[in-house]
Amino acid sequence: MSTTKRLFIEAKKEKRLFLIGFIILLLAVVMELIGPVIGMYIIDHHIKTAKEGLINMQPILVLLAIYFVIAIVYAILSYYQTLFFQTAGSNVIKHLRTKLFSHIQQLPIKFFDNLPAGKVVARITNDTQTILELFTVMLPTYISGITNILGIIAVIFYFNVKIGLLALIVVPLLFTWLVIYRKISDQYNNIVRERNSDMNAMLNESINGMTIIQSFNQEAKIQSEFNALNDEYLKNYSKIIQLDSLTSHNLMGTIRSFVFLIMIYIFGQSFLNEQLALTAGMMYILVDYLTRLFNPMFNMVNQLSVLEQARVSSNRVFEMLDEPAEIQEQQTLDHCLGHVKFEDVSFGYKPDELVLQHINIDARPGDTIGLVGHTGSGKSSIMNLLFRFYDPTTGRVTIDGVDTSTVTKQSMRRHMGIVLQDPYLYTGTILSNITLNDPRITREMAIQALERVGGNRVLQSLENGIDTPVVEKGATLSSGQRQLISFARALAFNPKILILDEATASIDSETEAVIQQAMDVLKEGRTTFIIAHRLSTIKHANEIIVLDKGHIIERGTHDTLIQLGQVYAKMYALQSGVK
Repeated sequence: MSTTKRLFIEAKKEKRLFLIGFIILLLAVVMELIGPVIGMYIIDHHIKTAKEGLINMQPILVLLAIYFVIAIVYAILSYYQTLFFQTAGSNVIKHLRTKLFSHIQQLPIKFFDNLPAGKVVARITNDTQTILELFTVMLPTYISGITNILGIIAVIFYFNVKIGLLALIVVPLLFTWLVIYRKISDQYNNIVRERNSDMNAMLNESINGMTIIQSFNQEAKIQSEFNALNDEYLKNYSKIIQLDSLTSHNLMGTIRSFVFLIMIYIFGQSFLNEQLALTAGMMYILVDYLTRLFNPMFNMVNQLSVLEQARVSSNRVFEMLDEPAEIQEQQTLDHCLGHVKFEDVSFGYKPDELVLQHINIDARPGDTIGLVGHTGSGKSSIMNLLFRFYDPTTGRVTIDGVDTSTVTKQSMRRHMGIVLQDPYLYTGTILSNITLNDPRITREMAIQALERVGGNRVLQSLENGIDTPVVEKGATLSSGQRQLISFARALAFNPKILILDEATASIDSETEAVIQQAMDVLKEGRTTFIIAHRLSTIKHANEIIVLDKGHIIERGTHDTLIQLGQVYAKMYALQSGVK
């Protein structure tokens, strides 16, 4: 389906407002075309026919009053025309943005692996804003312009066929240039939109990593990279400006001058040939209409850049909307005991590069499973499969005997909680970050969860307690405070399966002791997976699984693995200082 047709389908959602705006626009065009007729009538019937220089001003004043009223009506109609088109266009873009944002939440996680967040933001904000101009600026301009052109040419034909034919010649010239302009500007607009997305992505990445940039004195390097993107953006945008400058006044001005030269010739012939004789009023109206004929043409040509930018942005937006969303399974996991099994699971982010091979795990309700291994061993990949951010390449993951790939992700994740190494906090309060504004989680439940993880001891220094404001990412809170809030969030939802992804890696030993103490109580009846670098946090796990390059190389309890004296025992000895 073409981009134009898809935009039309989106616009149909506001067809009532667009229709009203179009009707008002037609009335405004009629009002605009009536004005010169009144001027012609005054010249031919009251000024030219006046006897002995005496002009009867009364009918002229009446006609001028009518002309003034028409001008006021035209101004009012123009206002409401703009209002309806602006409202309709804004509503269309609102629906489109909502649709786009909803769609990206249904895309698989792997879609975002290779697409910077800034580029996603640019699609939803910048590109949709450009499309908004299509509906609120370009569309009224072109509808009004085409209606004016057709109306003016029809009236000119009515008064003089030769000048009508002359005016008609201008139309194919205009549309020929529209086609040429599109072909030339298309390449530049594509690069401009792409570099705009690149700059958004770089800005987003730079702001998030500003501490690293400044710590390693990389400001000059980052500035140089940004300048390169900015220069390429300006280079291509300058090409568009040059094209617009050539089009708006130079090209159209030349065509207008050519038309007026021919028109002067025709008028000159009218004085030499009685068959072509024109009245003064008719000459006035023809000059007026020809002048008005070029005004909408100028406006339409000046909007060519908006049209092309909107077309490119529309392609980018619909390209993202065309990304296949995850298939929504029909079956739901309504009840969960927490029995998790990995049955001969192999997985790779790329089809030919497996990061997990033949993984078998059997975690029964209430069990605590510790996952250890060097970076890249596959620990986080196991968690990604458990949460169904990805599905296994071969094998299957089951919960209570149900293959997770056969149930909806939402129903499955409802029974799961997670605490990350670097917890993400939203702008709001500590309370809203625990409840996530879910009506099922009351204030009392949030406070209870916070108390059970020992968070009240860590947060007692905050003046407003649980109502303390949280800025983006919780930048004003310590890493330990952020971690405890994230831990309380997971517990408030009372999950049957709890995942701790190196949850104690960024906190001090005292806070770790608080969490460990709470864990001993809270893990009872829950299946808990712990990815740990601090091996002390998994000493009491029911099973510790040691991973290396996607393979399970050791498994057993802490004591069993210590007695084995292999990889785990060496890692533990290294951390504990035991020789």
